[in-house]
Amino acid sequence: MDTRQHGGSTWWKEGVIYQIYPRSFADANGDGVGDLRGIVAHLDYLNDGSADSLGVDGIWLSPIYPSPSYDFGYDVSDYHDVDPVFGTLADFDLLVAEAHKRGLRIILDLVMNHTSHLHPWFVESRSSRDNPKRHWYIWRDRPNNWQSVFGGSAWEWDQVTRQYYLHSFLAQQPDLNWRNPEVQEALMAEVRFWLDRGVDGFRLDVANFFFKDDQFRDNPFHLGGLRGYDRQRHVYDKDRPETHRALKAFRRILDGYPERMSVGEIGTEDPVVAASYLGDGQDELHLAFNFTFTHCGWDARAFHGAIAAWERALPAKGWPCYVLSNHDVTRHYSRYAAGGQGDARARIAAALLLTLRGTPFLYYGEEIGMRNVRVPRREIQDPPGKRYWPFYRGRDGCRTPMQWDSGQGAGFGAGVPWLRLGPDYQRVNVAAQSRDPNSLLSFYRKLIWHRKASPALRRGSYRALIEKPVDSLAYLRETPEQSVLVCLNFSSRLTRVDLSAASLPAEEWRVLLTSAARPGEKVKGTQFALDPCEALILEAR
Repeated sequence: MDTRQHGGSTWWKEGVIYQIYPRSFADANGDGVGDLRGIVAHLDYLNDGSADSLGVDGIWLSPIYPSPSYDFGYDVSDYHDVDPVFGTLADFDLLVAEAHKRGLRIILDLVMNHTSHLHPWFVESRSSRDNPKRHWYIWRDRPNNWQSVFGGSAWEWDQVTRQYYLHSFLAQQPDLNWRNPEVQEALMAEVRFWLDRGVDGFRLDVANFFFKDDQFRDNPFHLGGLRGYDRQRHVYDKDRPETHRALKAFRRILDGYPERMSVGEIGTEDPVVAASYLGDGQDELHLAFNFTFTHCGWDARAFHGAIAAWERALPAKGWPCYVLSNHDVTRHYSRYAAGGQGDARARIAAALLLTLRGTPFLYYGEEIGMRNVRVPRREIQDPPGKRYWPFYRGRDGCRTPMQWDSGQGAGFGAGVPWLRLGPDYQRVNVAAQSRDPNSLLSFYRKLIWHRKASPALRRGSYRALIEKPVDSLAYLRETPEQSVLVCLNFSSRLTRVDLSAASLPAEEWRVLLTSAARPGEKVKGTQFALDPCEALILEAR
């Protein structure tokens, strides 16, 4: 039975989304690479309907399409199929069916800014200047100054047709020409193909890159980082106004199917720009990633500022989403583990992510505290690291295999894993933490299931209670039927939070969850003592 009706049309607002990097989650056939059948085998871990499971509501799969894997699936050679390394379309259909039985939604990564250079569309496009698909991509006699995100010029010379083609990323990822209506029509046909197969939503890769300036003007200079890309203001090669019209048309297609959603990867550090891709909150993307948290140090003030800026930027009907880790950045456990505070800080980070107003996105393994792994240069798989940046060690460290147990191969599969395991897998793994009620995994489970049971945490308003935080954050989540107070101590010392000026809605509170050992305790007043690195979640009585 399909149980997707749980949560209704607001599932993407009230639920918790779990990102899986398919190569690294679970290997069912023993070839050393994760696959769709491996994911199916672990669906009960993600949500079997009981508090013994993690309790997430949706799964976002990084690309599973056929690909030569110069950028591990973000170079698509066929939008209409599954890469054999992951399985078959029948395996995908099985995954969708089994996920839906458990009330889990499936979100596909949709890469529409570019294709692989081996996609049949591009093979035709570069075959001759008069090929019907020539203008499906962006060709020029002379390059301008645009730079590739992965380094170097964004223009590649094609010896056969004696022109340059645009690639905002790898040279093996030529940019599609979104100004060509045939391209948009072909891409939307692929969208419908997956919607008709039961997909519940899409994560749009680099959604603000789709359109480029039609006059190909040079980007102005910007005093930035080491790469040429960082030394430009990207006013002409992304964030063009035409993108909004295209996303409105995309949204109309999604709205033709029940309970579908979209979330955009918006390549910007400006929350106002990211929020603009929500339109009025109902006519473009459902959600847009705000990556500010991935740049925040371990600082209550930094997180407070990031939340406030995002809340100000959102349209009235917009909905925020937050993420701490993903397949492109250092895992947040490693970012915040200084001073031997790794597990304690990981609990604070989890409580922040899962109690804020908005949709939280988890990255596989963060619930057990997987660390970034140092991969020796000779073992690096991440292609941009090999080709472009001589001092860049790639993104492999955050993509290592899921650590299921302490056995050989960490329970990932029978074969030799495609990337080395984390050296701590015999201690940091699902099996060990499932048996420990005080583990990080147990804390994540409690948080998620408390969130499910709490109207205020799922859909309530947000009000910051400390105007200028130093060591701690405190905020209120409220619906007419419930008030929840969240206090987070980012410091490694005892702290007292004084909220006497905050107009709290109650004088007595019950402890819903804490990283200290006092659940169920009743607390009175407006001052709250917090242990070092304590997350305290209270419900008004």
